[in-house]
Amino acid sequence: MTLPEEARERLADIVELQPTKNATLQDQWGLNSGSEVHQYLESELEAYYYRNTNSLICATPEGEALVGEGEEGGTRTVSGTELDRQVLAALPGPDEEPQSVVATLHSVQEAGRDPEIDAVRSSLHALVDRGLVNRVRRVVPTFRLALDRDRIVIETDER
Repeated sequence: MTLPEEARERLADIVELQPTKNATLQDQWGLNSGSEVHQYLESELEAYYYRNTNSLICATPEGEALVGEGEEGGTRTVSGTELDRQVLAALPGPDEEPQSVVATLHSVQEAGRDPEIDAVRSSLHALVDRGLVNRVRRVVPTFRLALDRDRIVIETDER
């Protein structure tokens, strides 16, 4: 998808400032309110940004690649939780058969953890939003890594 020049410039701002807040983008873009920032993001850049676990605005890998910041073959570092790490470790690789939420839960449990199914489902969807996991539509959604496992780093402040 081709973006208009203004949208491309604003996406570049997000990449440069990420993770960032509505107020920062409001100042950067000369808008009158955080609501205007939100409306712009949703109408023009919906496919190219997400909000991290702290509700801060970040560019998706596609957004970074679109403005030339994404490194093909490079490591992707995102903030996340310990459960996100466990879910990533349990998922099949990019070229393997995807697995369901329940299969992912069982894999995490086999590794000695015992999360709730809703927590695993939420983690999977958050990882999809960050561009780390692909959702494959079948009768039920199934998931697999979007990148090679060694290209993903989850930074967490959990101990």
